[in-house]
Amino acid sequence: MAIVSLFIGGRVLLYSRADKQQVELPPPPPVQTGQPRFREQALEAGLNFRMSFLPDEQGEKFKVNLYDHGCGVAVGDFDGDGFEDVYFVNQLGPNALYRNKGDGTFEDVTAKAGVGLGDRICVGATFADYDNDGRPDLYVTSTRGGNVLFRNMGDGTFKDVTKEAGLTLVSHSQTAAFFDFDNDGYLDLIVTNTAQWTLNNYEPAAHYFPGLADLWMMSESPREYNVLYRNKGDGTFENVTAKSGLAGVGWSGDVAIFDYDEDGWLDVFVTNMFGANQLYHNNRNGTFTQVDTVKVLGRTSWGAIGTKVFDFDNDGHLDLFTVDMHSDMWLPFGTEARDGQPHNLKKKYPNVMGPLVGTSAQAFESEKWLANTFKIRYEDVVFGNTLFHKLPNGSFEEISDRANLETFWPWGIATGDFDNDGFEDVFIPSGMGYPFAYWPNALMMNNGDRTFTNRATTLGIEPPRGGIYQDEKIGGQRAARSSRCAVVCDFAGDGRLDLIVNNFNDRPYYFRNEFPRQNYITFRLTGTRSNRDAIGALVWVYLAGGGVMVRQVQAAGGYLSHGSRTLHFGLGSHTEIERVEIQWPRGTRERERIDHPKINMRHDCTEAAK
Repeated sequence: MAIVSLFIGGRVLLYSRADKQQVELPPPPPVQTGQPRFREQALEAGLNFRMSFLPDEQGEKFKVNLYDHGCGVAVGDFDGDGFEDVYFVNQLGPNALYRNKGDGTFEDVTAKAGVGLGDRICVGATFADYDNDGRPDLYVTSTRGGNVLFRNMGDGTFKDVTKEAGLTLVSHSQTAAFFDFDNDGYLDLIVTNTAQWTLNNYEPAAHYFPGLADLWMMSESPREYNVLYRNKGDGTFENVTAKSGLAGVGWSGDVAIFDYDEDGWLDVFVTNMFGANQLYHNNRNGTFTQVDTVKVLGRTSWGAIGTKVFDFDNDGHLDLFTVDMHSDMWLPFGTEARDGQPHNLKKKYPNVMGPLVGTSAQAFESEKWLANTFKIRYEDVVFGNTLFHKLPNGSFEEISDRANLETFWPWGIATGDFDNDGFEDVFIPSGMGYPFAYWPNALMMNNGDRTFTNRATTLGIEPPRGGIYQDEKIGGQRAARSSRCAVVCDFAGDGRLDLIVNNFNDRPYYFRNEFPRQNYITFRLTGTRSNRDAIGALVWVYLAGGGVMVRQVQAAGGYLSHGSRTLHFGLGSHTEIERVEIQWPRGTRERERIDHPKINMRHDCTEAAK
């Protein structure tokens, strides 16, 4: 079948790594005063982490399995100093925790904190205060190595409390997200899982189970399902998956936690790597019902990876964006990935094999095999990205093409108003890496008219500093860089949002924001009756003279990542806010109001007592 030749056959040399080796890079390009752009400064900022892949999986013996999905990154103020820190996730070797020194530079505190976890293949991470003690704890997912809950001890260290908390899940896990599904004031936990795509012959030196070699083998893997844990409020959790109705259909990757019908209760959207995504309605009684997603949203992305909610058009309602990686798998190894060569790479096609269907009998047979194996209902799915715009009547419409948000080889999603013009922009980490050709990341800047323009090359994102190829060759050939996951945060506290990107088998990017300063306002919320992290809370900013923006305190999402809980609103030239309204996540649509808040500062807001 044709698809085999697309996935297998690249010769790759295993990567010989040196932990935290100092890499000489050219200096960032000079920036003229006032010139809008990002500047990549990871090494200057002290972020000398490197994500290292498994050489027998993605190196010389390149296999098609989920080890090529890489690892995530999470943000949280673990030491409570007001500046958010960053945690990088790794496959081969330890994860790393970097403390923000308060000026946008970092120090490695992994050893002291005790969160390295170099004894398993880690995947994603999230910070969350599960015990409401005011200190963000850390949860890390793994591929069959056992997920881990670290409790923040408040002295710069963490304690592994996985067993005593009742969270001893060993699975092929992806995203973990904390949210309060029953509105009792304690954060519950959902973990997405894929399938049993690894073998049983454990490799003790590298601490992992080898993966299956190709898509055919993976397709026969017994599926694994989501797990929902209810927080009992005493530091322990109970598995309520069976009762909840959130087990799903397997091959789950990411989640978007949001109140899609605006009834005051958080609902769940789950991406499916090889099929239609699922939307679950919160029944307010500890259970969820899978709704007719096509009827509520429309056709969803077939090969979805990352998903994110944000109000892209400032109408006061959250919209849903999903990126589709697996529908772009048809590009053969080594193909020059230039836009339009040899196909339109940023176009939706009506099938998995894209433009290859109709070019050969093998491609036609491959499409038939995929349809039968993954039970594709073509009327339920789209082979590409999807942007679901919330309409005034409560329904959604899919407008990704109109918005210019169809991209190629996308993985994660990170959103934020990078230029502080009042409209949220989108960063999409992209590319496959060796043995494929290079494909750039996308920086989709919001034009304010419900469209986006990719300005990655003009705003300092592309080409990557140091070039599009990694320093070390693989199999004697150049290895293209590629990105997987990203988070947004104002690390320097200057009112401008920065980007951190965890890359595949490579050093991270730290894009410092050097856009001209414009007005802004930010909010950091603390729940009292609601969960202390205020995950699920909504904040509306009403501008003097008209206009409204909304932001949500989000659970982990965007793919294996968790960005800042601080809500950032760019204001552009606006100098006055009429009012701010806060809806806390406790099952009510009541709102607290703040009149005429000062701008260009952070407001720390605590939920009012009864």
